[in-house]
Amino acid sequence: MARLKEFKNKTYLNMDVTLDIAKKEFAKFVECDPKNIAFRAGVKYLDEEDEFLVPFLNEEYRVRFPSGEVYQQNKEVSLDKQILILHYLNNAEGIPLKHQWISFKELPSGQIYINPFHNRVIRPLIKYFGEQPERLIKAGLVLGGEKGDKGDASITINIFPMVPITYIIWLGDDEFPPSGNVLFDASASNYLPTEDYAVAGGMVVYELRKLAEQ
Repeated sequence: MARLKEFKNKTYLNMDVTLDIAKKEFAKFVECDPKNIAFRAGVKYLDEEDEFLVPFLNEEYRVRFPSGEVYQQNKEVSLDKQILILHYLNNAEGIPLKHQWISFKELPSGQIYINPFHNRVIRPLIKYFGEQPERLIKAGLVLGGEKGDKGDASITINIFPMVPITYIIWLGDDEFPPSGNVLFDASASNYLPTEDYAVAGGMVVYELRKLAEQ
């Protein structure tokens, strides 16, 4: 229960503190070659501007080095997005994708965070797309995803260059309601902490819903 409380506090109550910690961790790379950081994360580094260009959910964000300021031109970046982007740069190890799918509970400590993950990601996924899986595909393609062959409908979305996530829907029938699942590449723990996948997973479902309703 203590770790679950820690997860909730980090996600909902102390995002400003979490962002400050992420920036301090990022600043520790000041003696490192930023091009190595960029290589491990699969992003670009601009020497002239001392900035990283980080694709995230089909948009591009700039991160100043070594301050860790995350921004877009003429657009405010939410705290949770800033945290995820910095965590990605801080944690990326440059491990190649393994092209093996695993569930959330197979991530390190995933079993501990499984209930928050189910509530933030799986339940909304089924709620919004369980009866109309074609909307998942349509919205996912707009978000830069690639249609898959899992379930009755699936879409794989690279939230970061080295972080693909697959969203799956199974249609219901007379006996069973619709169901869904979310899968990660087996290299996922080499790029983000497990709790971040619950945050990012829910964020993607929210974006998919917005796109589907347009």
